[in-house]
Formats: sequence, C-alpha cells, structure tokens
Amino acid sequence: MKEKYLIGIDSGSQSTKVYIFNQHGEVVCSESEGLKPMMSRKPGYVEHPEDDLWDSLKIVLKKLMKTFQGDVKDIMGLGLCSIRCCRVFMKEDGSLAAPVMSWMDVRAYETFEDDPEIRYTGSTSGYLTYRLTGEFRDTSANAYQWQFPVDLDTWQWSEDSQHFDSFRIPREKLMDIQMPGTILGYVNEKASEETGLPVGLPVVATANDKAVEALGTGLVEPNVGLVSLGTYITSMVYGSKNEKDSKEFFTNLSCIPHHYLYESGGIRRGMWLISWYKGIIGEEYAKKAKAEGYSVEDFLAKEAEKVPAGSDGLLTIPDWLAPATQLYRKGVILGFDEKHTRGHIYRSLLEGIALTLKNSYDAMNDELGIKPDKIIVSGGGSNSDLYMQIFADMYGVKTIRNEVNGAAALGSAICAAVATGVYSDFKEAVKYMVKQRDEFVPNMENHETYNKINSMAYRKLPEMMEETLKAVYEAVK
Repeated sequence: MKEKYLIGIDSGSQSTKVYIFNQHGEVVCSESEGLKPMMSRKPGYVEHPEDDLWDSLKIVLKKLMKTFQGDVKDIMGLGLCSIRCCRVFMKEDGSLAAPVMSWMDVRAYETFEDDPEIRYTGSTSGYLTYRLTGEFRDTSANAYQWQFPVDLDTWQWSEDSQHFDSFRIPREKLMDIQMPGTILGYVNEKASEETGLPVGLPVVATANDKAVEALGTGLVEPNVGLVSLGTYITSMVYGSKNEKDSKEFFTNLSCIPHHYLYESGGIRRGMWLISWYKGIIGEEYAKKAKAEGYSVEDFLAKEAEKVPAGSDGLLTIPDWLAPATQLYRKGVILGFDEKHTRGHIYRSLLEGIALTLKNSYDAMNDELGIKPDKIIVSGGGSNSDLYMQIFADMYGVKTIRNEVNGAAALGSAICAAVATGVYSDFKEAVKYMVKQRDEFVPNMENHETYNKINSMAYRKLPEMMEETLKAVYEAVK
C-alpha cells in the first residue's frame, strides 16, 4: 500500500506541536514552537498575548512542511486539536476582538457580556479553524458545558431555551458545530501562503485537548485508566453514557461521537512544577548534568532513584496555582530534616502529584463502581522510567507507556484518518495507529508503603493545612 500521511496538531498552553504520521501511526517528522508567557493584567486574568496561538501555528507548520520529505499529495488531512476551556472573541473579519482568555482566566467561565464588536465567541479550535479555512465552524466536543450552551446528549447547541439563555450568548454569535472526525473545511490560499500547507487540504474536527489525548493513547475500552501529565494533570476512564449527577468526576465529550470520558479532579500547573524546580536549582547544576551527558530531569532522576518510596517522610501538596476564588491556597513541602537531599525533594514532588491524583482517581472509580486493571500514562512525564515505576507502585497496577508520546497529536491524526477514509472508524484506526512501547509492574512492598502514607497522613493533609494557609495569606496580602 502506498504511504499515506496525516497531520496532527496539538496547540497547547505552553507550546504548539505538530506531527506528520503515516497510516501506521509512525512519526514521519515533527516540529514545535514555544508560546509567549501569559499576560495577567489583573488577579484572575490570564491571557495569551497578541495573536500568539495563530502566530506559533504558522511558524511550526512552515518548519514542518520544509522538513517533510514525502509527496504533499499523499497528505490526506489535518486534525486540529487545541486547548480546552479558553474563550475567544472574534470580529466580523475573523480577527481577535480581545486577547484569548486562557483556561486559567476566571472570565472564561462567566456568562457572556455582549459587545457590538464581537461577531463570534467560541473556543481556540474554532478560531484556528477559521484562520486555516475561512469557515466559522468548530467541533462540538470542545464546546465546554461550563462556557457554552451545548447539549451533552445530542452534541448540538441546546434546544432548551432556559438552558441556552442562561449563558446569555446570542445564537448568531455562536459558530456552527460538528462532530469529531468530520471535515470542517479546507485550507484556503491565504492560510496556505502563511503556513506552507497545500491548498484544499481537509481540516478535521477533533475534540477538547484531553479527549484527543485519550484517543491518541488508545483509551477506547472500559477497565483501563489514563493519567494525563501536562500543565493540567488529570485522570480519565472511558464511558458510554452521559453521567449527569456525579460528585467525584465530570462527564467529558469524547473524540468518538456519542461516547464519553469520565474525568477526575486534577492538578493545575502540574508538570510545570517540575520546570519550576529545575529553574530554582540553577545553571550550575544544569551545566553539570550536561557535562555528564544527561538532561536535568534525568540527572535528578538518578538522585531520586536512590531515595526510598515515601521520600523519607517528605510530603508535597502540589498546589502551586491557587484558584482565583481561593487565593490562600499554596503548595506545601512538609517534613524536612538533615537527611533530605535534592533527590528527596525531586521524588517528593513526583510522589505528591501522583498521590494527589490517585485520591481523585480512586474517588471517581469508587463512584462509578469500577476498578481498572491497568493505567496508561501519557505526556512528557511518562518519558521518565522513575515516574512510570512510581505510578505502578502507588496505584498497584501495571502502567503502560506507548511508543508515541505526543498523544494529542496522534489523536488528531486518528480523527483525520477517519474523516478522510483511511480507516472506517475510530476503533479500527486506534488498532493500527496506537502501539504500546513497554509496561511497568508494581513493587507491592512500595505499594503498601504508599497506602500507609496516604491513609495515615497524606489524604488528611490539605484539610489540615487549610486554616494555617488562610492565616498566612491574611497576614501577608
């Protein structure tokens, strides 16, 4: 069979990553471009500066098309995945009417305030669709239920007038929405000039970024969990119906139409915490790591591997980004003594993230009445053997790492493969495009240690610290 190619876009909070895959899910080439630092003009405001999402996508696509050595005629389509829970205001001509609000911006979840300059309000994927195709269309699976009047049963704009009107968004200011795995439009001449993409290339609807990542990991069956390690860390399991009255999770629209993902509580600025720690260690340590042929993360991991499970009592609450409504919340590292080293701190940060997420993951699965027998770990953190083993030991089940780490980009490409007929449906595409790399088996002695730490101390720690953190916040604000 002649090689066919699929472009997968992963437009994230910190960078834009784009891959070209073949129909077997193998990476042909990839490029990335970092985003500019977020702007924060007021407490609670978090904005993308200028036209950063589109500018970075143009740059990375031009680099990608120069790198690609195949025949552009064999590129079947482009799957577009972008950050969820952002809010975009667009003018009549499709340009931005205001800076894009990040998912961390409190205003992104408020009811719509009309403005005559605003012609459309929507998600980042809708905005980027317009820039690529000239069409005001978006995927229904990135129209978040807290921001837009989408019906989670029909996957269309709600026909319940009371529900629709509660968002205060005029219908004419919403884009048309389509199912994942359908063609939103085709790359137009202007976008082709700016990106290097061929004119007429199909641009395909995906979903919200976490759902696209889930598809790219192969999460299409029950009894499997997914840990997504990113700027926002969460865990998910596959679902077949819209669960409406849950307490310990929420129902998210999947990349597969009329299928769902159940998503636990998460950690804001999760893996960013590791970047923070690398930054405060300083240049001297980074130079030493480089001189010995290691990345900073791998050099830290070498030290942390010598530390026992539980980090000799050093506990971390990974709350480095407070919600705007609870500004007193802070991250905590507790339990220092003279034995603790750099490696202890690093391992404690990793364990704190994993333990916090495990409690949310367990609460979700207890409510659902399920007990997944394995966990897929996705995101940059899964590159670490140490972290993969920590997850296996802590959760007490085998953890899976796939060959392709850029799961959101692969999920985007899978959507493009389905929309353009490379595969007949999503499950067939997953079968041929998602491949497991390796697995980690739990050390049950470490598992027991983590269970004791969690039940005897860690699970209670955030509540115990709350009054102290409130008092400190009042004293220093």
